[in-house]
Amino acid sequence: MKPEIGQTYLITTDCFFIAPDGNEYRAVFGTINAINSDKECLGITTNRGSTNWYVSIGNMMVAGCQIHYAIQTNNCNLKPFVRTVEHHGDTMFCKESNSRIYDANKGGD
Repeated sequence: MKPEIGQTYLITTDCFFIAPDGNEYRAVFGTINAINSDKECLGITTNRGSTNWYVSIGNMMVAGCQIHYAIQTNNCNLKPFVRTVEHHGDTMFCKESNSRIYDANKGGD
């Protein structure tokens, strides 16, 4: 199924990325603006060692080679969450861990 321009998606990436707000994320939520070739996005034609297509989502671009999953959804939980960590056999709760989903419609300040 091809992503539809104007629809909101949750895209998970293969690697963490740093968003404009300076935080690290593993996924991005936003409205798909375009799916561009390397020439349209970068102004050059890349070689076989680089991706040749990009997704414009909200205020950012994601290289096609970094997309792991793309899920069409109108809602996404971007709230901080409680993370559990096991340390020396004890379970510890880390409250208010940042979401690992970047809201590209909102942008980063």
